[in-house]
Amino acid sequence: MLHSHLHLNLQFLSPHSSLPSSNHHTIPFPTPIRRPSSSTTTLRLRNCSRRITNSATNDKLNETEKKKPPQQTVNRAYPFHEIEPKWQRFWEQHRTFRTPDDDIDMSKPKYYILDMFPYPSGAGLHVGHPLGYTATDILARFKRMQGHNVLHPMGWDAFGLPAEQYAIETGTHPKLTTVTNINRFTSQLKSLGFSYDWDREISTIEPEYYKWTQWIFLQLLKRGLAYQAEVPVNWCPALGTVLANEEVIDGVSERGGHPVVRKPMRQWMLKITAYADRLLEDLDDLDWPESVKEMQRNWIGRSEGAELEFCILDGDGKERDMQIIVYTTRPDTIFGATYLVVAPEHPLLSSLVSTAQSNYMEDYIDIASRKSDLERTELQKEKTGVFTGCYAKNPANGEAIPIWVADYVLGSYGTGAIMAVPAHDSRDYEFALKYDIPVRWVVMPDDKSINESGKAFPGEGIIVDSSDTLTGLDINGLCSKEAAQKVIDWAEQGGNGKRKVNYKLRDWLFARQRYWGEPIPVIFLDDSGETVPLDETELPLILPELDDFSPSGTGEPPLSKAVSWVKTTDRLSGRPATRETNTMPQWAGSCWYYLRFMDPNNSKELVDKAKERYWGPVDVYVGGAEHAVLHLLYARFWHKVLFDIGVVSTKEPFQCVINQGIILGEVQYMACRDKDGNLVSADSTNMLNEHSLEKISEEKVTKSGDSFVLKDNPEVRLVARAHKMSKSRGNVVNPDDVISEYGADSLRLYEMFMGPLRDSKTWSTGGIEGVYRFLGRTWRLIVGLPLSDGTFKDRTVSVDEEPTIEQLRYLHKCIAKVTEEIEGTRFNTGISAMMEFLNAAYKWDKHPRSVVEAFVLLLSPYAPHMAEELWSRLGHTKSLAYEPFPKANPAYLKDSIIVLPVQINGKTRGTIQVEETCTEEDAFALASRDEKLSKYLDGQSVRKRIYVPGKILNVVLDRKNIKVGVQ
Repeated sequence: MLHSHLHLNLQFLSPHSSLPSSNHHTIPFPTPIRRPSSSTTTLRLRNCSRRITNSATNDKLNETEKKKPPQQTVNRAYPFHEIEPKWQRFWEQHRTFRTPDDDIDMSKPKYYILDMFPYPSGAGLHVGHPLGYTATDILARFKRMQGHNVLHPMGWDAFGLPAEQYAIETGTHPKLTTVTNINRFTSQLKSLGFSYDWDREISTIEPEYYKWTQWIFLQLLKRGLAYQAEVPVNWCPALGTVLANEEVIDGVSERGGHPVVRKPMRQWMLKITAYADRLLEDLDDLDWPESVKEMQRNWIGRSEGAELEFCILDGDGKERDMQIIVYTTRPDTIFGATYLVVAPEHPLLSSLVSTAQSNYMEDYIDIASRKSDLERTELQKEKTGVFTGCYAKNPANGEAIPIWVADYVLGSYGTGAIMAVPAHDSRDYEFALKYDIPVRWVVMPDDKSINESGKAFPGEGIIVDSSDTLTGLDINGLCSKEAAQKVIDWAEQGGNGKRKVNYKLRDWLFARQRYWGEPIPVIFLDDSGETVPLDETELPLILPELDDFSPSGTGEPPLSKAVSWVKTTDRLSGRPATRETNTMPQWAGSCWYYLRFMDPNNSKELVDKAKERYWGPVDVYVGGAEHAVLHLLYARFWHKVLFDIGVVSTKEPFQCVINQGIILGEVQYMACRDKDGNLVSADSTNMLNEHSLEKISEEKVTKSGDSFVLKDNPEVRLVARAHKMSKSRGNVVNPDDVISEYGADSLRLYEMFMGPLRDSKTWSTGGIEGVYRFLGRTWRLIVGLPLSDGTFKDRTVSVDEEPTIEQLRYLHKCIAKVTEEIEGTRFNTGISAMMEFLNAAYKWDKHPRSVVEAFVLLLSPYAPHMAEELWSRLGHTKSLAYEPFPKANPAYLKDSIIVLPVQINGKTRGTIQVEETCTEEDAFALASRDEKLSKYLDGQSVRKRIYVPGKILNVVLDRKNIKVGVQ
């Protein structure tokens, strides 16, 4: 049971306080260990769940350690090099942070906190990665101590392109590369003391895991949400594979710089568009950053408008039996449409192009096919197009308007065709100016000077010049909204169009021509081509072993080389069949992993319903803003499908999402040299194009106002920039190096102290010194100064005495602040509160054990290794991981110090500071000791005292004894 407040003597923090009854919560401390032993190297085999311990290697390492000469003692603020390995071993050996699977007490509140699980790259972690992991660990430790059942797991998003590309280049199987990388990441994460439940560790490449990824795909297929279609993809002939949009830059492949073209290919698609409205509506109830929700809304891109039909005209101006359907969100501007634009991939294009324009059109379509959708729709790019040689009739006024092809219109959005209104759309306006197409104003803004600005006006206003007696449409004088409704009604009555809701969201392309991914569980009958899903009893369909992972060069995926695996028979009919050789994208395994953490060893179902009802949804989900759209959108889509079929009980997977900022590399200082080699000031960014840059070391730099200058030549201003950490820039800081020099607790504390969690920060190795000194001062305050040999006592210098009111006030203000700041994820200000407490505590003559113990518990989520060691030295025999987190007593939070005026014979002579409850005797004693008041009272005879508590103290002296000259 949580205590409602701290008693005066903090009895709940006594050495005899009890812990929860679960076995792993009551394991006694180990015998103090002074030197860490070599950790066991664990290899995770991806095709089975067992693990192999490389004990022989460890034996050799241990023998080598024994033969090493003793290292020279290094002066450290506190012995983190002994403390941290000791407690990491203890937590691992006793599974301190294991969350019980089957015997959990579901009457207790739960707290599911999750990191966006990492892709285990060969580079390992840099100091930017632990930022979010440290934040979630603080929250997890805090909630455990508040009595919650905490689920805080870690796993690996382990399929993906990097391991496959490395395999192609080196011949190393991606499974071996991935296992090595996972071991590296695991070692680094454990060295930081994160309280993950490693018993729940999962990896997307384990067949036991991707069995259920394949099972979800089959459910999508059953419900018509998975289908095959010919869709345009980014095809790289040189690499012989399809590339994702983010792998194409300026029309060439990111890897190798090879030309990329758009070509149609058979692909698996997932019908995420069927859930567009629900994905949009349910955002409102989520505790997510508004910017993230807005990005999702924009990506879904719901718009209300109309589909309108424009008849195509022949060379004589007569209507052909063919129409172009356009989608528009502004039907009110139809009288301002002076041309149509169709996408280069529009299906009717070949029927529209005249003979005279055909050669130009072929060249233009070829160029457009080499651009990504992002490049084509970029607002800043110059608009290009080709006239088809054909016209269409504007249904509103019967006017013949030209039909153009332009790549700023996409075949995948709307109908692949637009009516262009250059006066009221900036892209259409730029295009019309370039190709001398009429611009006709039909919407008058309130500020009539806008139509003289030389720019398009995309806003709403009053409709003008928009009526035609022949067509019967008159919207003059109406506001934009009324006019739009009238145009839609007119179009529906005349059969020229209809009301339409449209989305930017496209169905999810769910196939990759890759080896290193989940096999898709379908076969194709050889005699009919019929698609047959595997039976659920045949799962998992295990990825076959291959020696050659390179693309085929023909568009066929690498799996097509596994002939004995590809050729199979249908289980029911016995007919010969061929397996699907595309694999799932990396997004697949990361769409639902949060559910598997709830029940990681279940071989009968994806997740037990009772466990899902208890743990779901994820309470806090922390990760980078780069996943704000696609990952979160895809995971929400799958979750809603699983909700519809009864697998999960909540509509949304993640109740709260936090995007941590990034940690930039250290500031780099650059000096500019002109073409003659002379140093010049960097006064403008334009100069950077004309001058060479030279890196300047920090010791040669000083700050002058808002600028950085050379110490030896302050007239030379420098360029000072911090960049995202990357190997190519050479600004990566390895956390292993920081831990070796300052300890894991210092690294954790510094990353939280740098600034607000959600902001980007600049790394400064020098900056870590401050928190390192804070931890050293904490250690010395509680343990004492080192002995002559550099070691420390095994106990502490705290005393078994009652704390003073002042000490309790400092403590409880710290408790209240740290609690409030952890709950608000303002970790930097929580650290500041502990620093302030420490400064106050250093002024005390004695440090009561109850106050020290409470402070250690406050520190423990931030610096868990030091806190565990101090807790042990304070005489406790159990881990503090499940000790109740201190609660602030409101009685000690009030500022009860008041300023009391003191009068001598009715004349105010000074003031003293007293407690509200101060007695007359105490008040007089304080006045007598006050430097200013004592000269009036020393040696004087007091006739009487008049005391009004909290208001005034008046001392009436015997006038016979008043000193001459004093009054």
